[in-house]
Amino acid sequence: MNDQALSETALQAALRGIRLPAEAAGGVWAELAAAIALAAALALVVALLLRPFLTRPAPKPDLSQQIDALAPLPEAEQRIGFLTLLKRHDPDYLASIREALYRPDTAPDTATLRAALERHV
Repeated sequence: MNDQALSETALQAALRGIRLPAEAAGGVWAELAAAIALAAALALVVALLLRPFLTRPAPKPDLSQQIDALAPLPEAEQRIGFLTLLKRHDPDYLASIREALYRPDTAPDTATLRAALERHV
């Protein structure tokens, strides 16, 4: 070991000159690939950070569109869809018919459920 202390400027100058020799495995192509990989990673991070600011939320369909979207479904699925919408838009009405929902012979009529929903349109 050398007993001489390096000055700070000499140390910084020596560190700046550290490079792989041209004959090293990969050479210029390895450095180019590393630079491209770092740039891609940085671009990905920036894109992920900016995404919430640059995207617009999709508009939610209004209640009449949601009711019309249930029309082509079978009656049992319509009933479930109407009950789900009633849970959001008229929970008091849903609470009033809750007992009838759990009886096997008294399923609510889809026309009645649709009419209850259309009062909120």
